[in-house]
Amino acid sequence: MAAIPTPRPGELELLSKNKMFGGENLRLRHQSTTLGCPMTLSIYLPPSTPSSKIPVSVLYWLSGLTCTDENFIIKSGAQRAAAAHCIALVAPDTSPRGLNIEGESDSYDFGVGAGFYLNATNEKWKNWRMYDYVVKELPKVLSNYFARLDTSQASIFGHSMGGHGALTIYLKNTDKYKSVSAFAPIVNPINCPWGQKAFSNYLGPTKSDWEEYDATCLIKKNNNISTPILIDQGDDDKFLAEQLLPGNFEEACKAVGVPLNLRMQPGYDHSYFFIATFIDDHIAHHAKFLKST
Repeated sequence: MAAIPTPRPGELELLSKNKMFGGENLRLRHQSTTLGCPMTLSIYLPPSTPSSKIPVSVLYWLSGLTCTDENFIIKSGAQRAAAAHCIALVAPDTSPRGLNIEGESDSYDFGVGAGFYLNATNEKWKNWRMYDYVVKELPKVLSNYFARLDTSQASIFGHSMGGHGALTIYLKNTDKYKSVSAFAPIVNPINCPWGQKAFSNYLGPTKSDWEEYDATCLIKKNNNISTPILIDQGDDDKFLAEQLLPGNFEEACKAVGVPLNLRMQPGYDHSYFFIATFIDDHIAHHAKFLKST
C-alpha cells in the first residue's frame, strides 16, 4: 500500500468514516504546527439536529500510555451516549510520531505514545508539546473544519495518563472547559515511577516545574472550583498502589473544599472493559455542564 502523503499545513485529511448510532466516526490527519509532525485524531459526530444552526458541544478524550487516537473510539462504546446527549467526542493521539528522535521508542512509558500532555522544556524533546496541542491548536483545527462544533462549549476526560492530562489541563484552564472526569488517572505523578521518569526527561530536574503538571499540586491552587470532579477507579487495578495514588488527590480536594466524587469500583481493573462499563455515567456527567442542544 502506498504511503499516505503528508498533509499540507492547514489541511485536514479524511482517513476513514463509519456510521454509528446515526452519527459518524471520522478518522482524520493534519500537519500539526505545534508538534512539527502529522497527527491523527478521531471524532464522533452525533446525528444532525433538526436545525444545522444548533451548535454541538465538544467532549475531549485523552488516552493513556501506548494508545493512539483509535483506542477510545473502538473500545469504549461511548458513541451511544454521545448521540443521545448530542455531544461530539474528540480523541487526539497521545504523542508526536515519526520524528525518529533517539530513544523515543525504547520503552512503553516514555516517548512515542507517552506524551503526558505537557510542554517539554528539554531541547531533545522540544516537539513533545501535547499540552499546547490539546489546549490551543486542536480547538482551532476543529472550528476551522466543523461548523457544527462549538469549541467554546467543551469538557474534557481521559484514562490513566490521559486522566492525568484531563485533570491538569482542566485545572489550568477552568475558563475553557466546563467539567472534567477521569478513569484511573495518574493524579500525583511527581510521586510515582511513571511520572518521575517522564517529568525528569521532558522537564528536567527542577521539581517546581513538575508540580505544574501534577493534579494533586494544582488542586491546592484552585480552591474556587465548584463543579464536581468525577473519578472512577477500579480497586483491582494493578497500578493503583504504586502509580495512581487517588487518595493523595482526594485528600488535597478535601483540604481546599473542591467537590470530588471518587468512586472506587469493586473488582474492576485498568482496562477498557472498566471504561466501557461506566462511560455512560461520565458522558451524562459532562452533559449536565455543557450547553444543552
